[in-house]
Amino acid sequence: MECGAEEVLEFLLLYRIRANLRGRSKETMALLLGSSMLLCGHSWSLRPQRWRSSKIQRASIPLEICGYEKKRLPSRAERYLHSHRAAAVPVIARNVSTVSSSLDVSNYDAKKVESLISSLGISGDSLVVKPEPVQSGIGLVAKRELRKGEELLAIPRKSWITVETVKQSPIGKAVEGQRPWVCLALFLLSERNNLNSPWKSYLELLPAQLNSTLFWSDEELGELQGTQLLGSTLAFKQYVQNEFERIRIEVLAPYMALFDPSVFTMEAFSWAFGILRSRTFAPLTGEDLALVPLADFVNHGTIESDGKPSWEVRRGTGLFGSQDTLVLKASRNFQAGEEVVMDYGSEKGHGQLALEYGFVESVEVSAAAFVQSQTKDCFSLTLEIPEGDRFTDDKLDIAEISGYGASVSFDITPGQGPPEDMLTYLRLMVLDGPDAFLLEALFRAAAWDHISLPVSKENEEAVCTAMLDGCRAALDGYSTTIDEDVRMLEAGIEDPRLQVAVVVRLGEKRVLRELQGWFEAHSARLDQLEYYAERRLRDLGLIDDRGYMTPWVFKG
Repeated sequence: MECGAEEVLEFLLLYRIRANLRGRSKETMALLLGSSMLLCGHSWSLRPQRWRSSKIQRASIPLEICGYEKKRLPSRAERYLHSHRAAAVPVIARNVSTVSSSLDVSNYDAKKVESLISSLGISGDSLVVKPEPVQSGIGLVAKRELRKGEELLAIPRKSWITVETVKQSPIGKAVEGQRPWVCLALFLLSERNNLNSPWKSYLELLPAQLNSTLFWSDEELGELQGTQLLGSTLAFKQYVQNEFERIRIEVLAPYMALFDPSVFTMEAFSWAFGILRSRTFAPLTGEDLALVPLADFVNHGTIESDGKPSWEVRRGTGLFGSQDTLVLKASRNFQAGEEVVMDYGSEKGHGQLALEYGFVESVEVSAAAFVQSQTKDCFSLTLEIPEGDRFTDDKLDIAEISGYGASVSFDITPGQGPPEDMLTYLRLMVLDGPDAFLLEALFRAAAWDHISLPVSKENEEAVCTAMLDGCRAALDGYSTTIDEDVRMLEAGIEDPRLQVAVVVRLGEKRVLRELQGWFEAHSARLDQLEYYAERRLRDLGLIDDRGYMTPWVFKG
């Protein structure tokens, strides 16, 4: 095999092959080790990297929020554990979404429902679904047998609550230039206080109390100690508070005639934020944010989906006054009298469901079977390239070339192991010492491909160490163990919010424990892996398939 001198020099000068390469001759080691050491002069030690475990920085819980000291079981959890210590009787695990409702059944009023339908210009007799009280609050119930894909509702844009709706209202000029969600939040509060509002029937059917973790008490939040959900909840609460303080100065104070301070309070603003978080769905989010009365009565349910959305926008053509229409379709077959549901997002884990809607997903089976179910368990891991790293700029360049940034999040789910791109990013994060030659401009374009497979034993060992340290630290942060949470669920939990907390923290811990086990197993087989040096030597024809130097290397 012919091999150019330039290619051989590239490899020999830029890489010191490790002594842990198995079955190599002394001649091989002398040839390659000697050349690389002339360039390196010394070896660089790997430094431990910082671990972050959520999209929002994990927050420690202040004692005034917890109500108990760190590492001590919350009082309610203790009561459940002690009072049910001997109870191992299987019970029915209720679907928490039917307990923690996004709509308050106490708000149901048949006349208000009829008024809402009439205000939307819809004939009640023509509807195939109707808002009625259901176990989880108010939902859409089939009036007759429905087939999968059948159109249930078609709500035209003129009946949506959008930024355009706000602009045409009395507060339109005052909120001009504000974020869409801020405009809609202030509009909801303004119209809720307007006895003659055209949206009166809709607003009166909205829940006065929300079950999102954003509205939990300090004691209830204490049950989330150590979870990512707690960090996300506290961050969102702070974000909403900061936004309220900003608009209080920019909007509320200058236009006090429009914004009564007794109506536009922080508490009310948070409620409006919660309504928007729980009642809007893609594509009517972000800049296109919109509330769609009547259609947003549809509750969440687990659906064996074919990937087609239940909630979609039919775009208007502009001909003959045609306008955009929100169309709700049956996600499966439904019997007459059955509640019609849609999947709020199959990719959403327990934590996200709890944050946005105030429930977690389970199935109506025995508690033992529910405990074994891990379909919605999730842990979101955020990795960052440390700013203090000596190679920060080089690593950021490689990450950006590959479509990533200084930090990137990965959702870890049960049974999948770490995503390949996550392992690649980890190798980039801890790349150091003799391996740092891969950061040189010569390798820049192909660096991501090179590190998509193990680089060196030292690099792979550093990845395992960082991940194992992070997993252990995260698991130590919870106030209960996996076994304690399992016993609580098996014993039965009457408080829906406590049930949500237990399910979320149990799910996070199970994923972390599985991730820890994966890296422990990976760490144990590092000597069996093939690293960059071996791959490159083989590509250049310097070693054969058995790992020995090819004869031509020693000629002449």
